[in-house]
Amino acid sequence: MRTRNNQGTASIYEVFSDMALLMLAAFIFILAMILMVSKMQGSGDFEMDKAAIASLEDALAKSNARNVELMQEMNTLVGSDSEAQMDKVLASAGFGVGQGRKDFELMVEGLRALPGKDLHLMIDATGSMHGATSFLIPVLRVIAIRSGKKLSAVSWYADKRTNTATGTMGAMFDQLMQEAPFVGNDESIGHAFDAVAQTSPAPGAYLLIGDEPPTDTVHHHAIPAPVFTLPLGSSDSSTKVAYKKIADITGGRMLELRFR
Repeated sequence: MRTRNNQGTASIYEVFSDMALLMLAAFIFILAMILMVSKMQGSGDFEMDKAAIASLEDALAKSNARNVELMQEMNTLVGSDSEAQMDKVLASAGFGVGQGRKDFELMVEGLRALPGKDLHLMIDATGSMHGATSFLIPVLRVIAIRSGKKLSAVSWYADKRTNTATGTMGAMFDQLMQEAPFVGNDESIGHAFDAVAQTSPAPGAYLLIGDEPPTDTVHHHAIPAPVFTLPLGSSDSSTKVAYKKIADITGGRMLELRFR
């Protein structure tokens, strides 16, 4: 259930990936050479051996630094888009113009006002969200970028199961699409927050996204950070009531966004 990028974008990612792999191979080769020269040095202390080790260690440090730089460049490509690309994503989801765009911008303004610098997304991965998967991830990426918050983690929940991804934005969303089931009908929001609170550091705020109310007990006062809730689509009144309650008790706020 993984969302594929277009061919042009994929080719850019593949080039960076190949470059990073080549740098990693060079890193391993230089490290192996250092170990070999060190072993040779153990059998006879030669100045030439010492010079060779110093030279290889310098090359190793440069190789490692370049590998880190390449990965950072790759993460920037995966985690950000041009303004035109973001506009295209919003238009495809019904947020390009009119009331939809106003709703989106108001929601983003609400996110910018969240406490702290980081945000932990909590995503409903039950069957009722299956139809949203085609545009949910691109829109979430735009939301994260526009909000100016660091995305510290992404968790999904369904049928009393939950899993949390950390790392770069691209890696987290990719893991979400590969592992989240988007099947089932048990909106185990309470179980998800209990699990996340035990295994992940408390963020500045959580952002709960879903279209159905919880089917289990939510221990509101045990949630370690404010929860900002975002009921999607034509969520019924029970969903909005439940999401508003979670937000109000934890010190967050319910956000509004109508997917078309």
